[in-house]
Amino acid sequence: MENLHQSAEAAAQAKLAVPYLIAGILFIMSLGGLSSQETARRGNFYGILGMIIATVATFMQPDMVVNELLIGAMVLGCVIGGVLAARVVMTGMPQLVAILHSFVGLAAVLVGISTYMSHPDGGTVHGIEVWLGVAIGSITFTGSVIAWAKLRGSMSGTPLLLPGRHLLNLIALVAVIAMAVPFIQEGHTAQMWGILQGEALLYIMTGITALLGIHLVMAIGGADMPVVVSLLNSYSGWAAAAAGFMLNNNALIITGALVGSSGAILSFIMCKAMNRSIWNVVFGGFGTGDSAPAPSSQGSQGEIIEADHDQVSDALANAKSVVIVPGYGMAVARAQHLVNDLSGMLAERGVLVRYAIHPVAGRLPGHMNVLLAEAGVSYDMVLEMEEINDDFPKTDVVLVIGANDIVNPGAQTDASSPIYGMPVLEAWKSETVVVLKRGMGAGYAGVANPLFFHENTWMLFGDARESIQSLVGKLRES
Repeated sequence: MENLHQSAEAAAQAKLAVPYLIAGILFIMSLGGLSSQETARRGNFYGILGMIIATVATFMQPDMVVNELLIGAMVLGCVIGGVLAARVVMTGMPQLVAILHSFVGLAAVLVGISTYMSHPDGGTVHGIEVWLGVAIGSITFTGSVIAWAKLRGSMSGTPLLLPGRHLLNLIALVAVIAMAVPFIQEGHTAQMWGILQGEALLYIMTGITALLGIHLVMAIGGADMPVVVSLLNSYSGWAAAAAGFMLNNNALIITGALVGSSGAILSFIMCKAMNRSIWNVVFGGFGTGDSAPAPSSQGSQGEIIEADHDQVSDALANAKSVVIVPGYGMAVARAQHLVNDLSGMLAERGVLVRYAIHPVAGRLPGHMNVLLAEAGVSYDMVLEMEEINDDFPKTDVVLVIGANDIVNPGAQTDASSPIYGMPVLEAWKSETVVVLKRGMGAGYAGVANPLFFHENTWMLFGDARESIQSLVGKLRES
């Protein structure tokens, strides 16, 4: 009878392999679609369809217990998620992504602890799954919460560089590994120093890794936050994969591995584009030195040239080549649609108009690309940093709209700057630079921008949306 039961269970698991395989293929197609703006919507559809299939297949598992509380929790979660997604504006997308990563990490922690409590003596492999799942999930949870607070503005973007921080990280890592050995070998009967039992070891490790996640992200400066978000995305994927192993759920393993690996690759690409070491981000500012960043105000650096809307509109009307550099300020002002109108009017006049996108423009990987696509900007007009930098000397006017650190020449000239060595858009090489800002405040990295004091830089102060709207009106009248 027992053999018949096992055979029936194996047959049921084999049937579930088919929908899980289909879901996995859809997830891969989703990532492929998200690799370009033209196919991003299709990629999202594939991902949604794959998740629906995987969820339905999970409910078909023979040992799945479905009750009113589970159904109610799922319905409530769907409603909350739908409302949040519908209400979020693009400026709030980075912090929304960060907090969603924290949910994945917390889920991995809860799954790991509950799995251990259900099967405390599950063997060596089970012990490794639980330990890794809880550790990665805990780091992801607290690190993502700190990232959310920084992106939301509830916490300063200035890095917290504690004395001996690398030693503290090393001690925490050694402690986690040391406690893992007895836990994995003995499970529930594990003891350390004859005092700590397996369950206590798991709880202590959870606390240590939670503090480690806080410390690692606190040590990251504002300029590197887009990379941190990408890296936390990778962590959340690995946490989900670990939960999949603990739950014996192939769909969760596949999804987590895809998210984890793609997030790691994206983080590496972004670090390379910023001339940053991936270890700098992973280990919370490793290699950045023990000093705090340069202050946001470094005294008088010269005189600024303040322009009005008439001067800027005349310069645009007489230009042959215009490059628009969008930044987070454009997102805050919700000016992307007006910017698209402006570029369309200039193109109708025969002006060569292009958009220059820095890899970390905004506070989320691809943030500016999504904003421009939302406004209907043609993909052919949007160029990455390495495609446009050589063209700045041949450009008549560069419009910098709400961007700061990504056009800071100090990244090339000021060795004391926290962003020194980061490749930037060399806007200052153009004939005229027009910077649209509310004031002279520093960027998210907290450093002053010498570009504002260049002889060929005009400062157009005010709300970006109102300024662009005024420029559009004046060009329409001329």
